[in-house]
Amino acid sequence: MQSSTVFITLWLLLIVFSVLSPETEAQPPTYRYHVCPNTTTFLINSTYQANRDTLLTSLSSNGSRGNGFYNTTSGRNPDTVYGLFLCRGDLSTSICQACVTFASTDISRRCPVEIAAVVWYDECLLRYSDENIFSAVAEEPAIVLFTTKNATGTEIPFDQLVTATVVMNMNDITTQTENKPAGSKKFATRETKLSSFQTLYTLAQCTPDLSGSGCSRCLQGARENLPNGLQGGRVLSPSCNVRYETYLFYNLAAVSPQPPPAPEEEKQNKSNRIPVLVASLSAIFGLAVVFISAFFIWRRRNSRDEENSQEVQLLGLVNEHSRETFNGENGERSQEFPSIRLDVLHAATNHFFDENKLGQGGFGPVYKGTLADGKEIAVKRLSETSSQGLVEFKNEIMLIAKLQHRNLVRLLGCCLEKNEKLLVYEFMPNKSLDVFLFDSKLAAQLDWQKRFNIIKGIARVDIWHQNMLWKDSFLSNLMFSVLESFCWRLLVDKRTMVFII
Repeated sequence: MQSSTVFITLWLLLIVFSVLSPETEAQPPTYRYHVCPNTTTFLINSTYQANRDTLLTSLSSNGSRGNGFYNTTSGRNPDTVYGLFLCRGDLSTSICQACVTFASTDISRRCPVEIAAVVWYDECLLRYSDENIFSAVAEEPAIVLFTTKNATGTEIPFDQLVTATVVMNMNDITTQTENKPAGSKKFATRETKLSSFQTLYTLAQCTPDLSGSGCSRCLQGARENLPNGLQGGRVLSPSCNVRYETYLFYNLAAVSPQPPPAPEEEKQNKSNRIPVLVASLSAIFGLAVVFISAFFIWRRRNSRDEENSQEVQLLGLVNEHSRETFNGENGERSQEFPSIRLDVLHAATNHFFDENKLGQGGFGPVYKGTLADGKEIAVKRLSETSSQGLVEFKNEIMLIAKLQHRNLVRLLGCCLEKNEKLLVYEFMPNKSLDVFLFDSKLAAQLDWQKRFNIIKGIARVDIWHQNMLWKDSFLSNLMFSVLESFCWRLLVDKRTMVFII
């Protein structure tokens, strides 16, 4: 009986570990944002690029450091590269190592030729620059992320609770700085009861190379930029970060104080307990752990999915005083275009199969698709690596809504799910003008009268768009719907208007 109970206990614990380990070890880091200003770039195969690559390799090889932080340099002036990484203070060294290894490769893909860059994940941040960034407070760029659900049902105003809790975290970090050696973690969390069924969880962290005053200044600036009245939000900067949620998003066991060791006599009494009772209690405990662990894993996954789908990234940085969202300036979405489900577009394009690819634009590829009713469509998939992707997505919808015309490619709908930004157009089967001009067989179809009609058609488009700036009007962008009807569509980036015939 006793051996059977022990076997059941071990079996249940094995299930717990098998369920928990993929959640904590196998998953790649969760990407949040990156900034790589293209004001200054380096040449391919230059000395600076070689130093940058050496630096990233060095950061990756030091990802398992105990304090979750490391900074180093590579090369000599004027090609010196400074770099660092910071892992979230509650994570294990193995998770930190995995995040840093992934980030050191990912940042090169997102910022291939920029001399400075920073990338944030839920688990870590990684940064490099041509300037000395060590022990220097960098509050900008500041990225604000938040959920769209309003905070309700608290006796004390929610924003006051958030502010007070974050301030207590800041004080905890200041105390750590005074009582711990240099280079120790600057990390604090706190839980505050909002009601009998709801808890507020907060986190604050600085890079360990900052002084106590520098860390406080950075966290104070981040706290002031937190959103008001919402259930969750965070501010990410190169030197610190602050976050609050109404669900547990960090490892509570890793940040809770350890209980004091039991006295020797108490240990002796525990060792003399009846083995059968211990085995029975262990079996009951193991079964409870299975159900509780499964519940929290399910809740955590659902919370993460909800956060990823509802979290809004501010496209303007705080120092630019520009916070744009997916919506238009009046805060309302256009009602002229239906929202098409992502699974429908996956089925129509055969999961964006390469053979369905029509071409590659500056903001991403375009795929041909066929809907269930047989209607052919063209799906533009805005590139994830484009830092302006959301801007173009918003502007294209707004501008095409204003420019609906029989000679414009008709926008059938859009899709914004699971970090995908998709625009669905009517399919133009006759391709572009350059196909006809430079093909020996097809060119014969264009006699001089038809070519003259094409020129007049372009002139009519010119008159219709007379108040707008033209750019990138070339043969491969002339869409051959019929010989005298051409479709113009535009993308807008800030103050630049680009027209494609």
